[in-house]
Amino acid sequence: MKKKNPIPVEITEAGEITDIRRDVITIDGIPNCVYGELLDFASGDQGVVIEFDEKKVVALLMGSGIEVRTGDKVVSRGGLFKVPVTGKLTGRIVNGLVRPVDGKGPLGHSEYGPVFRDAPPITSRVPIDESLKTGIKIIDTMIPLGKGQRELIIGDRQTGKTVIAADTILNQKNEGVICIYCWVGGSYNAMVKLIELLANNGAMDYTVFVAAPASVSSTEQYLAPYTAATIGEYFMNSRKKDVLVIFDNLTRHAWIYRQISLLLNRSPGREAYPGDIFYIHSQLMERSCKMDPDLGGSMTFMPIADTLQGDVTGYIQTNLVSMTDGQIYTSAFLFNEGFRPAVDIGLSVSRIGSRVQSPALKEVSAKLRLEYAQFKELQKLTKLRTRVSEEIVRRVGRGQTLSDILVQGANSPVSEVEEILIFYAFEKGLLEQFGREWTVKFEKNILGFLGEYDPALLEELQTRKTLTDEVKAGLDAMLKEFFKQ
Repeated sequence: MKKKNPIPVEITEAGEITDIRRDVITIDGIPNCVYGELLDFASGDQGVVIEFDEKKVVALLMGSGIEVRTGDKVVSRGGLFKVPVTGKLTGRIVNGLVRPVDGKGPLGHSEYGPVFRDAPPITSRVPIDESLKTGIKIIDTMIPLGKGQRELIIGDRQTGKTVIAADTILNQKNEGVICIYCWVGGSYNAMVKLIELLANNGAMDYTVFVAAPASVSSTEQYLAPYTAATIGEYFMNSRKKDVLVIFDNLTRHAWIYRQISLLLNRSPGREAYPGDIFYIHSQLMERSCKMDPDLGGSMTFMPIADTLQGDVTGYIQTNLVSMTDGQIYTSAFLFNEGFRPAVDIGLSVSRIGSRVQSPALKEVSAKLRLEYAQFKELQKLTKLRTRVSEEIVRRVGRGQTLSDILVQGANSPVSEVEEILIFYAFEKGLLEQFGREWTVKFEKNILGFLGEYDPALLEELQTRKTLTDEVKAGLDAMLKEFFKQ
């Protein structure tokens, strides 16, 4: 008797929707699910498991969910939630689920990456040994960053935090760094303006924009930072690239998670946030690292957080400060004074970057932080006294020159060689006798003048970035000639 071929059988777990609360779906069934598992709804929508017990499964709905109804069937995909990753993501705008929203067609992906992934083990990491240039003078000299670092940008609303992040991306042109901008919970109009800025400056060629504005579902907004980290890990591990990820911003992300947790009937804690709010951000921040060169590149995180009236002691703010390697604090007072970027040096710090500064930049910027702090104190003193010594007047004048140099327009990053030249001239005391207008003129023209005066010296600075006695002599002669003209 001829044997019959066995009929292929696919076994799946199924359940039924029992309750719907906005994007939170309660399901009866699916007893063997795991956290982060992908579910298919009868309406064609998808969901991801966020909570479960012996009696029920709770999932977050991904999509509009207009046709989702109580009693609908839900089928388990039997795998963790993954998003498509590909090298063709650069130049694209995707949503929190890595679906294109820019009208340029499908991604043509071939790989998938898990959204909720453990951070690389310490055995796969190496110490940070390379600097990440922002092109912002006050940051590169006094709060330098390293590739693989986590640096928080924190401050009140409308104090230039997004401008700092955008300028950092603009400065990565021709640096080989892949940038990922994750927009969470912000306005759609502001997001469009930012995308136009990046596109007009050619930055979208090496940037992936993950868009989750306030108009999309809370699930997309919640997942977007993890999605951005997954894309970054693909470029870091598979392509061995240096990656920069901006999270704009995690304060709004915390609001979204609080909203979801309240819908899940979780016990509210401080400021109504759930007990695991620290964990959801710390597990994200841990994914930033500098990998062993044989295993991958690096991934630098720059999360952004809002403060209220300059208060950095808020719950989410202190959480983020404690899990990052430093913070750049933007001050509303400095912003309104016209000092931009409005970085408060007294409250800003980088715990890693100073070790990886180039020797030349480190030498010319070694005393800047102290000089600037002393200038601020002397400035207060001169306001209280009508008569002060000539030495104080001289030091205040020098401090004012430094303050003028640190002022920088938006979307105009400065190269490292320009920074070295500017602060070398300042260290020599060559800029104090001139006003603000002449200092600006000096900053604009000095690099071009050096290229014409001594191209070999310029190349030496660009390649070795070290101030040897020979280089210093060449710079002194060049500056003397510049001031003659």
